[in-house]
Parts: sequence; structure tokens; C-alpha cells
Amino acid sequence: MLKQDVIRVIKRRFHLPKPSETWRNAPKEKAECVVIGAGIVGLAVARELSLKGKEVLVLDSAPTFGTATSSRNSEVIHAGIYYPSNSLKARFCVRGRKLLYHYCSQRGIPHSQIGKLIVATGTSEIPKLNQLFNRGVQNGVENLRMLDASEAIKMEPELHCVKALLSPASGILDSHSLMLSLVGEAETNGATFSYNTAVIGGHLEGNQMVLHVCETKTLTNWDGNTSLQLDLLLMPKIVVNSSGLSAPTLAKRFHGLNTAVIPPAYYARGSYFILSNANSTRHPPFKHLIYPVPEEGGLGVHVTLDLDGQLKFGPDVEWIPHVPDTTNFLN
Repeated sequence: MLKQDVIRVIKRRFHLPKPSETWRNAPKEKAECVVIGAGIVGLAVARELSLKGKEVLVLDSAPTFGTATSSRNSEVIHAGIYYPSNSLKARFCVRGRKLLYHYCSQRGIPHSQIGKLIVATGTSEIPKLNQLFNRGVQNGVENLRMLDASEAIKMEPELHCVKALLSPASGILDSHSLMLSLVGEAETNGATFSYNTAVIGGHLEGNQMVLHVCETKTLTNWDGNTSLQLDLLLMPKIVVNSSGLSAPTLAKRFHGLNTAVIPPAYYARGSYFILSNANSTRHPPFKHLIYPVPEEGGLGVHVTLDLDGQLKFGPDVEWIPHVPDTTNFLN
């Protein structure tokens, strides 16, 4: 039903009313910390804040946690090879990978450090592979090793390549189990989760951020012509915008913030394909993650395994020129 509502709303042009039209009658509530978005990032932030003794409220427009990007990915634990040296992404990926393996081990979350091969299928790709090796070493990725074709094919007989980069630190995990653990710990430490609750904007009153909140059903039932009435004005001391693909659009709807500091959003869609052979799960053709040399907009169509041995190919990259605002608020 929610999907039908979303499609119906998307079909019409989506213009939220000016803030002054919606502030007058909505009730106001105070909060200490509000996390917008219950994906993997929002859940991790909520857990950490709750462990610090903060009162945390997590808002998400979906019926439950992790319904968007967090449940539509390769479930790969990356080693830290790809990001520019000395960048925050490189530092956080390397440290985050170590923390993630430790977290999963301590809490019994299914995972496996199966390793990854990044392969060059032609001699023209070998320089890029060498660059990845050097970057990974600079980033502090452990035990990287260049393999010639015979070494790689000995590890993976079904592989075709002229050279490969072995990353033993790469792995896979069960993302749903990880999110369940984060939710459980956050709730145990007092965090509150409010689903079917959309943050559609906000404004500043002095140094106070005021969030514009409405129920998802209010937004989906809105006719697009009458004034959209807010269900709540929420006034938190700390706001974390972890709404994933929605984050830039939502940030632009915080009236009073400098929109020049908000990075532009570039949308792409990727599709995955499952190897459906009946024997593939019992005897998958590959034991490692298999990645090509990266392409523009992504890491290329790669081979991943889940913890049950199911093999997937993807994602490809399809650039999307425009995404209606509605999709940003309603997943």
C-alpha cells in the first residue's frame, strides 16, 4: 500500500508549502538528539549517542529500519583501497573495517573475511591496478599482494585475467543482522524509534533548529494543492541528518542554513543479477569476491557471495538526471 501511495504522489509535481504557512498550528516538542534516517549510518550514530548517555530519537519515513540503501548493497566489508590517500574516507574505511570485524566477532553477527581479487582483463588495465596497489599500501591496507595470471587462476580456476590484486582483508557480512544488533543496543540504552515519520524540512529560530515533521500517511494523502499541515515542530539540541540519498535535498529544506555548503547530489541506479544454477549455492564458481578495475561512477560490475553461497553480479551504473523530491522523503 505504501508503494502505491508513493507512486501516486510522485506522479504529480511536488511543491511543499512555504514554512510560514505550516508553523502556526503545529504542536512543539523538545528533544535532546534527533537522528533523521534509520539506515545503517543512522543506527550506528543512534547507538553511539545512546551509549554516551544522550536521549536519542530516531525518525524514519519507512515502516521499519534499513529499507533503502542499507538493504540494497553488496554487503561487502571494504579494505580501504580505493579512496585517495590521506583523505577522511581512506582513514575511516581502514579504521572502520577493523572496528566492524571486531564488532561482528564480539556479537556473533554472521560475517566472513573471504578476501577479494581486483582483476585486470587486459594489459591496458595493469597500470590502474598498480595504482590501486600503491594507494592501498599508502592507506594502510594490510597484506596486499600483486598476482600474475597463473597465481590468480590457481586461486580461482574460473577466472580470466592477466594480473590481479589480492586483498585478504576484504569480506562480507549479514547487513540485516548488523542493523538488528545496532537497533537493539540503541533501544537498550534508551533510544526511541519513530517509524512512518517524515522530516520534510526545518528552520532556524536563533541558534535553535526546528524540524518540520509529519506522518508518512499525511504526506502520501496530501492532494498537492491544499496547505500541508505539519503534525509536529521538533526542537532538538543536536540534529544528525543521516537520511542517505535524501540528505542533500533535506538539508536544502532547512531554511536559514547556507545552501552553498551542501554538496550536489548525483543519482545513479544499479541492478544486480543472481546466478540461479541449482548447484551454484552448494558449489559456487568463485570463493573470493571478484572485482574489475573501477569505472566512472562505481567499482564496476563485480562478483559477490553472500553467507549462504549465493553468487550475485552487479551493480551496473545507470545515471538518473532527476529525482522528484517526494522520493527523497518517502524512500
